[in-house]
Amino acid sequence: MQFPSDNPHFRHDAGVVKKILPFLILWATLIHGAQPAKPGKTELSIVGQDFHINGKPTYEGRNWNGHRIEGLLLNSRMVQATYDDMNPATSPRWAYPDTGKWDAERNVREFIAAMPEWKAHGLLAVSLNFQGGSPEGYSGKQTWRTSAFAENGALRPAFADRMRRVLNAADDLGMAVILGYFYFGQDQHLKDEAAVLRATDEATQWLLAGAWRNILVEINNETNGPYDHDILKPTRIHELIQRVKNTQVDGHRLLAGTSYGGGIIPRENVVRVSDFLLIHANGVKKPEGVSSMIHQTRAIPGYRPMPILFNEDDHENFDQPENNFKTAISERTSWGWFDYRRKGEALEDGYQSPPVNWGISSARKRAFFTYLAEITDSKNP
Repeated sequence: MQFPSDNPHFRHDAGVVKKILPFLILWATLIHGAQPAKPGKTELSIVGQDFHINGKPTYEGRNWNGHRIEGLLLNSRMVQATYDDMNPATSPRWAYPDTGKWDAERNVREFIAAMPEWKAHGLLAVSLNFQGGSPEGYSGKQTWRTSAFAENGALRPAFADRMRRVLNAADDLGMAVILGYFYFGQDQHLKDEAAVLRATDEATQWLLAGAWRNILVEINNETNGPYDHDILKPTRIHELIQRVKNTQVDGHRLLAGTSYGGGIIPRENVVRVSDFLLIHANGVKKPEGVSSMIHQTRAIPGYRPMPILFNEDDHENFDQPENNFKTAISERTSWGWFDYRRKGEALEDGYQSPPVNWGISSARKRAFFTYLAEITDSKNP
């Protein structure tokens, strides 16, 4: 079957997408095994600067040390939930110590099994990505192949199925997902801009066909990173944000935005079209730097009352009276942790370095989740 974007006369605009949308949804259902649309149990919405789940503000009524927690979306970067490496030269690097093999199915099963414990500690969202993230935490040349998209932008069924299971688990638990489409360590495997557009459309249509209502779309992780395709770079990324927003099914569309690297402030073109703003604080060593980022972001032309989220920050210091997490929430901004395995650490450490122990299995993880439970007044950690 020929996908419409394979036709050289296909125009990628909202009018055409609207006309062919019923075909696209049917195509996604047949090819990728999406279930018939049904209302999700968890519906995430935005009211001013606050997040609501199923019509009520998150952490309803909660204040902590004089700071209003209600309406925030506290999160953690967990982008390797659906990880697999299609490069036979590098895939052995991610082998489990007990089996000597990498196992993508084991990885996603153990991820889903760990989610209830995270939720019990007050975590309401996880950041995922169709193209994963660096399995080393920070990498130079990335030779592994871990993308849900083929070179022409088609959605790979195996990756889509793993993502489906994670999204369903989050929906059942009352959690949200900050779902990235592209990552700068993998976008080079998409052969051209047409492939990027096709990948964007297929991912969007697949999510809408699945009827999930707990999604925030992060078009790409750190748009200012070393992307190969111009449309994924800062000057044009707003085109893809708007493209996602223009696609609707039964009056529903996805909430969309993109993120920037550590310490980088969003540009006006992104602020004007985004439903929320994602910023990162890697490299922002002092809490006052986090506060400065928030103030600068709110001063950008086009800003209006809308949520700001940190969904990647590798700083901890949760035992200190001042830290990045506390500073963010004191400014009415959601915060998300980024944990990767440092050199010489064991399987128990790190949430972004496969193979991953998805449990609360290290002192660093325990410190984060204990602090999170205190802030959110979670009763069942």
